Amino acid sequence: MTASQSELQRIMAALQQSGLTVEAVEDGALIQDGDTRVAMFAEADPQGGVIVRLHLDLDLYVEEDSLPDILMGMNLMNQGLDYGALNLDPVDPDEDADEDAPLTFAVLGRSVLWLADLGVAELDRLREHLRRFEQEVTETVERTLHGSKGLSA
Repeated sequence: MTASQSELQRIMAALQQSGLTVEAVEDGALIQDGDTRVAMFAEADPQGGVIVRLHLDLDLYVEEDSLPDILMGMNLMNQGLDYGALNLDPVDPDEDADEDAPLTFAVLGRSVLWLADLGVAELDRLREHLRRFEQEVTETVERTLHGSKGLSA
């Protein structure tokens, strides 16, 4: 087991002990709290500590012809986020898709947190960051989509 895998295992065990549902996946973990699933990846920082990356799939997709409006809206939303940011990731086209079909992008919430160590205080900080990241990103997107000036995709 590599150092990163053992750190990830320790983080997963701590999150499970705090009552979260944690499932190991290929090179990370899925953390479930209610209906929300956050992907988590951990790696040792060469200068010490652990870097934890969080990815929240929002099940929102936009096509490339909408990008100018979407990017402006995402920029405005990102200004209000303290615990993460919204990003666009290109979605791999289907094998059957027309070559001229517009590209599709998934809207994802992402966050990175550096932990000095895997002690109790730092793992508590990770749990709080995880909770606030998921809450902040979800609320911002829902407020924008359901508000009077919604994001149109």
